[in-house]
Amino acid sequence: MTGDAQHRALLERLAALAEAAGQEILRHYQGPIAVTRKADASPVTIADQAAEAIILEALATLLPDVPVVSEEASAAGHTPKIDEGADRRFWLVDPLDGTKEFLSRNGEFTVNIALIQGRRPVLGVVHLPALGTTYTGSVPAAGGPGLATLAHRGEPPKPIACRRQPKDGAIVLASRSHANEAALQAFLSNEQVAALENAGSSLKFCRVAEGLADIYPRLGRTMEWDTAAGQAVLAAAGGSVRTMDGKELGYGKPGFENPHFVARGRDA
Repeated sequence: MTGDAQHRALLERLAALAEAAGQEILRHYQGPIAVTRKADASPVTIADQAAEAIILEALATLLPDVPVVSEEASAAGHTPKIDEGADRRFWLVDPLDGTKEFLSRNGEFTVNIALIQGRRPVLGVVHLPALGTTYTGSVPAAGGPGLATLAHRGEPPKPIACRRQPKDGAIVLASRSHANEAALQAFLSNEQVAALENAGSSLKFCRVAEGLADIYPRLGRTMEWDTAAGQAVLAAAGGSVRTMDGKELGYGKPGFENPHFVARGRDA
């Protein structure tokens, strides 16, 4: 089996795993939701923790030698050591990205699983449990064309691709729960904008990947597990995620915190 075929087989298993975690999240979605606060004051629920337990157990069996950096485990002080080698591999997991969207029950929360090789996300799955939608992305570690797909509940996956920005301007996505209005307006002053829309969680990467939007600037704090899976999907669809100095957003940084970045579609 070739490396690309191995990646495709692994991605299918990751999609099934994300969907299983999503089913666990939905078990908690309709009833009362108890919320606690982490050290950074961000909310966490039993759904975050239950989904993470499912994912961590499965990944330990899937690739036993690959360490997993996951949001809730890291918040509890359980972060594995990541090698510094050029071919290092590790997982980044956010079991419930968009906890505020989950609590407001707007459906825009996701399960994110990504495999990092070197400094780049080479496989990623973004699953939206409430919408029954799964995005996947596979990108060769050395770069080059990838494959991004979108599957709705009960339907086979279909390839997706970024669009070229329309001549009349970009559709720009802003964070629904974490917008920095002043920084966003300063950024937009240098862009040709047709419309500004809000969305939650890593769904924003995926909307750019499927050609429904063109630019997603994130001018606030994010962690690597927030972005890796979405970046894999977007890169596989022909887009990019770059820091404000034009460099590709990389992974395995000290503390796993991202700088500000801009995600764009094709030829933007």
